[in-house]
Amino acid sequence: MLIFVTDMEPTRIQTVLRLPPELMERVRRNARKEKKSFNSYVEAILAQAAGPVFPVLPTDYEISEEIRKLGCLTAPEPSAEALAADPRLAWLWEKYGRD
Repeated sequence: MLIFVTDMEPTRIQTVLRLPPELMERVRRNARKEKKSFNSYVEAILAQAAGPVFPVLPTDYEISEEIRKLGCLTAPEPSAEALAADPRLAWLWEKYGRD
């Protein structure tokens, strides 16, 4: 693995992909359609497939209760019958439904 660092762009890692010729041609064709370089097109596909980047906060970072509640799902408490009938709902309610 080679790492190139220049003043012009952030650090990039150069890698090698082994692709079937027909897939390589499809990717090249799609990159041309979007008026992107092959590299930037593949990078965009990989970034989208890898999902969003979430920041990791230090463990001692103070988060207010108002902000903390924004990430909570609020739902009415299911009935005992609904919980008994659906073990997945019961598990989710036990794990996430209570404060």
